[in-house]
Amino acid sequence: MKLKYFSHSAFQITAENGLRILIDPFFDGNPTSPVSSNDVETDYIILTHAHGDHLGDAIKIAQRCNPTFICVNELSNYMADKGYKAHNMHIGGSYSFPFGSVKFTIAHHGSITPDNFYGGPAAGVLVMLEGKTIYHTGDTGLFYDMKLIGEINPVDYLLLPIGDNFTMGIDDAVKAVELVNPKEAAIPMHYNTFPLINADPQVFKDKLTNIGKSGIIMAFGDEINL
Repeated sequence: MKLKYFSHSAFQITAENGLRILIDPFFDGNPTSPVSSNDVETDYIILTHAHGDHLGDAIKIAQRCNPTFICVNELSNYMADKGYKAHNMHIGGSYSFPFGSVKFTIAHHGSITPDNFYGGPAAGVLVMLEGKTIYHTGDTGLFYDMKLIGEINPVDYLLLPIGDNFTMGIDDAVKAVELVNPKEAAIPMHYNTFPLINADPQVFKDKLTNIGKSGIIMAFGDEINL
């Protein structure tokens, strides 16, 4: 499979069977995005929560691509009410899709749509496919149950914020890596999009190296094979 990082919290997973899973597609209002919403094709869109920098351009993309949304119940209902395909889930639940399984986790954050509809609780998401597990934490502060999440669902790649102010900063993110203990690497996200969340991913990676953990810095637009 392939993992592409667009910037902020926007990623795309491409499975071996060709199915594409887009997570938190924030492009057109994102000054660091290397692409526009018109450049992206997808079969599924996973939303961790409803804030404008995560729901982002999901509706624009859905108008072109007709994907299935995968979200917590309230946010799925919001998308379905707008006429889009949606699979309702909730925290702690998992479901098998044609590309693999999805399971939502807790995240400590808020969730409201840009037009002021409650989007249900913010969440993280585990995407399990082709023998690997990717844990996208969504926007969150540090919480000790990350250890439990990593024990129950052994994680290969951990995608987590380092930008501080609205989410974890670098030091808390390093602790989160200790708790989850990903088998392969941690990948920083949600930084340098705006001045308020500026952070140096090399500092994060160096701190991981100091505690014997692996980090991968993906430049905006990078795609790697997992």
